Amino acid sequence: MSAKIEIRLIRHKDNNSIATIIQTTLMEFDGNKSGTAFHDKSTTDMYAAYQGEKEVYFVALLNDELIGGCGIKKLDAGNPEICELQKMYILPKARGMKIGKILLDKCIDFARKSDYKQCYLETFPHMYAAIELYKRNNFCTLYKTLGNTGHTACDVWMLKDLNI
Repeated sequence: MSAKIEIRLIRHKDNNSIATIIQTTLMEFDGNKSGTAFHDKSTTDMYAAYQGEKEVYFVALLNDELIGGCGIKKLDAGNPEICELQKMYILPKARGMKIGKILLDKCIDFARKSDYKQCYLETFPHMYAAIELYKRNNFCTLYKTLGNTGHTACDVWMLKDLNI
């Protein structure tokens, strides 16, 4: 049986599933601590968190099961021309299937159409596969944080020029 992959906008009914995916993945990578998305208020109501102008959250389904997601928002307390790639998490059973690349492409396309000029992200140094995905997609490492994300435990910062 071939895998059926679907990418769609988040729905209110997805809140519990995506919160579990985010928190489970963070625990896997020792990210269940202060200063991470694990404790963000938005993690428990992702649908409401991405209903503003120039923001979106996509979820990925594998054979009709929600297995991950990724979003775009304006970078908090940052340059209004910079968006942030947020909360990109995928369950282990769906990794290696190019779903992360599909989600990333959808988010970058949305960011470009929303007239953002750059895309920023934060992650952990031991999220090797994610960092390699970002590098392959023209994200460059920064040596300081941008904006005010509240994710003080994240110490890898990356930026992509959306004109590339």
